[in-house]
Amino acid sequence: MSGPDAVVIGAGHNGLVAANVLADAGWDVLVLEAASSPGGAVKSDRSLHPNYVTDWYSSFYPLSAASPVLDRLGLDGWGLRWSHAPHPLAHVLPDGRVALLDRDVDVTAASLERFAPGDGDAWRQVVSQYERISEALLTIVLTPFPAPRAIARLVRTLGVAELLRFARFAVLPVREYARETFGGEGAALLLAGNALHTDLGPESAGSAVYGWLLCMLAQTVGFPVPEGGSGAIVDALVRRLEHRGGQVRTDAHVEAIEVAGGKVRGVRLASGERIATRVIAADVDAPRLYRDLVGDQHLPPRLVDDLRRFEWDGATLKVNWALDAAVPWRDAAVRGAGTVHLGADLNGLTGYSAQLATGTLPTQPFALFGQTTTADATRSPAGTESAWAYTHVPDPRTLTDDDLALQVERVKDAVEAQAPGFRASILAERIQSPADLHAHDGNLVHGAVGGGSAAIHQQLFLRPVPGLGRAETVIDGLYLAGASAHPGGGVHGAPGGNAAAAALKRAGLLGRPHRTVIDLAHRTIYRGGA
Repeated sequence: MSGPDAVVIGAGHNGLVAANVLADAGWDVLVLEAASSPGGAVKSDRSLHPNYVTDWYSSFYPLSAASPVLDRLGLDGWGLRWSHAPHPLAHVLPDGRVALLDRDVDVTAASLERFAPGDGDAWRQVVSQYERISEALLTIVLTPFPAPRAIARLVRTLGVAELLRFARFAVLPVREYARETFGGEGAALLLAGNALHTDLGPESAGSAVYGWLLCMLAQTVGFPVPEGGSGAIVDALVRRLEHRGGQVRTDAHVEAIEVAGGKVRGVRLASGERIATRVIAADVDAPRLYRDLVGDQHLPPRLVDDLRRFEWDGATLKVNWALDAAVPWRDAAVRGAGTVHLGADLNGLTGYSAQLATGTLPTQPFALFGQTTTADATRSPAGTESAWAYTHVPDPRTLTDDDLALQVERVKDAVEAQAPGFRASILAERIQSPADLHAHDGNLVHGAVGGGSAAIHQQLFLRPVPGLGRAETVIDGLYLAGASAHPGGGVHGAPGGNAAAAALKRAGLLGRPHRTVIDLAHRTIYRGGA
C-alpha cells in the first residue's frame, strides 16, 4: 500500500491544524480541499472593493488567541500578527445606553456600575474566579475529552464545594445566572449577547457558561483580528505545513472514503483518482462524513439512527460593507469597539430567540456588527471602515428572497437608529445568504456556522452523537477533525488537534490495545438500534 501517511479532508483551519501536528511528527501529509483555495470559513480578500479587506466568514478571534492548540504551533513565526480595537465589545440598547466590555477590568466595571450599583465589583469577582481556573478550564474544553489531569487541577483549585456550584453554573440559562449575580441589565446583556454568538438564547440551559467564557476571553485576551485579514491565519498554517513537507491540493473533491474490514483504505476523488492511506482526518461535518463519504453500509445502524437526530445551529445571514467614513455612533465609546451588539435589550433577545425557535422571521433582529478597520488599520483607508453584520434567521428553506431582503433592511435600520448617517456612508455592499454560505463551504449546512447546535444535549460525549466525545470513529483510521466534533465551533483548532493526537496515539506503542478499548466501547454504545 503506497500513498501518504495521512490524508486530511478539508483545508479549513481545523484540517490545517491536524495536518501541521501530524507533519510535526514526521508524517507525510496530504490535504485535499474541494474549493479553489484553502481556508474554509476563514477567508478574506478585496473583492468587495479594491481598497477594503473583507472578512467573509469568521472575523474576531478570542478563542484563537486563547487556544493552547494554536499557541503550540507558533504561528507568529509564520507571519500571523494580532491587532486589537480599543475595546473588544459594546452592547447598545435600543434606548441608546451602552454596556462596554474592555480588556481593562476597571473600565468594564465602571460601565456596568452605571446600570446598577455594585455590579462593577460583582464583575471583578467573576473575572477573578475565571483567572483562577482559566488554564485548567481551557485545557478541559480544548483537548480530548475527558482531560483527567486538567479536571484534577480544577478540582484542586476549586475544592469540592465550589466545584459543585460551578457545575450548577455550567448548566444555568444566562438570564438566571445574570439575575443571581448582577442587579442591572448591562452585565446580563454582555453575557446573553455573547451566548448568542452560538444558538443559545437567554433561557437555554448552558447559555450562561458560553456567554461567560466569551466575556472572560474578551476581558483577558480581547477580541483580536489578524493583521491584514482573517486569511492571514490560513496563510500562516499553510506556510508552516509546507515548510514541514506537507502538501495542500485544491480543487480536489473527495467523493468517498474507501473502507474494508472496518479500516480506512483510502479516498476516491470526484475525478476518479484513488489515493491510498491508512489514516484520514476529516474536517467535514459529521452527517456528511459518515453518511455520504463513508456510507451507511459501513456503520452500526444505531449510529446511523443517531445521525438522523443531529441538530444544526441556526442559519446565518451576513451583510458586508465598504464604508466611506467611520460609523457615526451616537455614543463615542461604541466607535472604539471592534464588535458591537445591537437591536435588542434582554427581553428583546428572548423574543428574538423565541421567534427563531418557532420558525418566525424576527421582527426586531439582534445583530452582531464588526468594525474591522477599528481593530486593524490596514483593512481600509484612514477615516473609513470595513464593516459587516450578521443575524440569525429561521430555516432558510422556508424563506423567500424577499424575506431575506427585509431582514437585511431591518439590520441596517438597527444600525442607523444608533448611528444616524450610516446608510449614507455605504460605498459597496454584498449580502451573504445562508445558501451563499453553504455554497462556498459545504460544512456550513443551510448557513449554520457552528458545526451543529451548541445546546447542552450536543456537547462533550454527546457531540456529534452519543458516544465517547473523542476524535476516534467506528472506522479504524478515520478521525473527526471538524467543528461537529468536541468541542465544537470557533477558530481554536481543537477538533483538528484532537484528531491528530488520536492518530498519533493509534500509531504509538500502545496504539493497538487503545484501539481495542475504543472498539469495545463503540460496540457497547451502538449495540442494537434500528
